[in-house]
Amino acid sequence: MKKTFRNSFLALCAVASVGFGLTSCDNNKGADTTTEAPGTESAMTDTLATMPNDSSRMGKPEGVLVDGVPMTPDKSIVQNAVMAPSVSTLVKAVQAAGLDGTLSGPGPFTVFAPTNAAFDKLPKGALAGLMKPESKEKLKGVLTYHVIQGRLLAADLKDGQELTTMNGEKVKISVQGGKVMISNGKDAPVTVQTADVVSSNGVTHIIDGVLLPTAQ
Repeated sequence: MKKTFRNSFLALCAVASVGFGLTSCDNNKGADTTTEAPGTESAMTDTLATMPNDSSRMGKPEGVLVDGVPMTPDKSIVQNAVMAPSVSTLVKAVQAAGLDGTLSGPGPFTVFAPTNAAFDKLPKGALAGLMKPESKEKLKGVLTYHVIQGRLLAADLKDGQELTTMNGEKVKISVQGGKVMISNGKDAPVTVQTADVVSSNGVTHIIDGVLLPTAQ
């Protein structure tokens, strides 16, 4: 019995000595001495060099691409928006209305964000008029009509659903052929072009038109 145990112990020591360069076994004394098997350091260096690098997983979280720029969930709605050239008009309008602080707050918010091209569809001079200092409250009313309190992903938006905006008025949701559209109930609906742009304080859906409150 002792012989079998001793043989097993010696076999294990041999494996450890060759595989890890940590231990050699004295057959007579059973003592451990530190040794390094030939080529062990080189083999371990090669092994480390071929191990997958996890640094990419430790970097910034991935996000939805807008204009080729990742909108990442570690940034606020405003921080992501300023990185996307196609919504620069909206960013300027938000700043002019003094809403950038609000939309940088904890929220959460759901923002339907018109593109620059969407603003270009407004009647001539309409945007310039809204951007005037004396029109600040009116501009704020238009912009808050695009904001919902709470975090709503595309999957949460249902056909026939009505949402109350931060303006106090409602918008209507319709879903057709997989496309999500939003309407003030009077004008033609606008369509979500890019959905689920997740930020730290909510979610943005980029739309192809400007929603005008019926009271405007």
